[in-house]
Amino acid sequence: MKLDLKIQPLNTWIKPAQENQPLLIAGPCSAETEEQLVATAHLLAKTGRLSALRAGIWKPRTRPGEFEGIGSIGLQWLKRAKEETGLPTAVEVATAKHVEEALAAGVDILWVGARSTANPFTVQEIADALRGVDVPVMVKNPVNPDLSLWIGALERINNAGITKLAGIHRGFSSHEKSAFRNEPMWDLAINLKTHAPELPIINDPSHITGSRDLIPYVAQKALDMDMQGLMIESHIDPSVAWTDAKQQVTPSALDELVGNLTLRKPEIKSAEVKDALADLRNQIDKIDDLVIQKLAERMQIVEKIGNYKKDNGITILQVNRWDEILQKRTRYGKALKLDENFTEKLLELIHSESIRKQTEIMNSDSGIKENLTHA
Repeated sequence: MKLDLKIQPLNTWIKPAQENQPLLIAGPCSAETEEQLVATAHLLAKTGRLSALRAGIWKPRTRPGEFEGIGSIGLQWLKRAKEETGLPTAVEVATAKHVEEALAAGVDILWVGARSTANPFTVQEIADALRGVDVPVMVKNPVNPDLSLWIGALERINNAGITKLAGIHRGFSSHEKSAFRNEPMWDLAINLKTHAPELPIINDPSHITGSRDLIPYVAQKALDMDMQGLMIESHIDPSVAWTDAKQQVTPSALDELVGNLTLRKPEIKSAEVKDALADLRNQIDKIDDLVIQKLAERMQIVEKIGNYKKDNGITILQVNRWDEILQKRTRYGKALKLDENFTEKLLELIHSESIRKQTEIMNSDSGIKENLTHA
């Protein structure tokens, strides 16, 4: 389902600082002192790569007693940085009061943070404060992997009359341990783009990685996936940063990082390349049709198995059989050079649908609710 968002093109309100370079928003995680913020801004401006300067003024923290941002005074520091460098400024807002104070201080771009996006009441308060204002607003994905919350927040802001709108992909909280602070879950960002093709999406590799060493990898992947820009945290001396020290980079390191990125174009100009891609995509279409056909045939057999189990009083879940399928098919997929995690997830999805179909069969005509522990 396509979203009915009324959005101005990204290049009408922010552009890359240089041709053939990605759009870049950068600055310290937190404005700590006037000297720290202004000095960082000057060094960032000197790179010639920034489209806008960001800084955290109000910081939502998990526990009381942690540094929650310098507060409103930081807006005056940001205003000075803007006057001295000429860079547009960007700030996170979480309340109507934040919106009012940021706009009064001349902040050019606002963004809604991940924790705020997760709360529709908070988003609506921000949206109400924005009504009648012509300012760009970017909306980060919610902390947890919930696409509906992300879409809902974008719709609320757009319904308030904000047409200079973008999403920020900053990764999602996950129980799985990995190298990332927040799992990218690229599929969710892709899904959002499918629902709203005209919506620009900015990638935040700092919050995805939680580590400056991984930022180049995630930043390049985001650009390869046609995200429209990057938001990267940069501090004049990350070793003494008051918040998120490990994920901030120095302005000089940021300059080098961005210089090493490859910017690819989504459009195809060569007729020969177009023809080659069209041929390959036709091959994929045929294989996809065959995959769907075979899955349908498999589910028909699953229904027969479900009826057999019902007639013979056999439980739906056969643990040994499932383990056997998982092990054999994963090994087979690996031999065919398929990623093991991909094969396992695919099998789990198919297995879940098989369980659902057999549960329906077990419940039919019986009026007895299936014991969910079997599923």
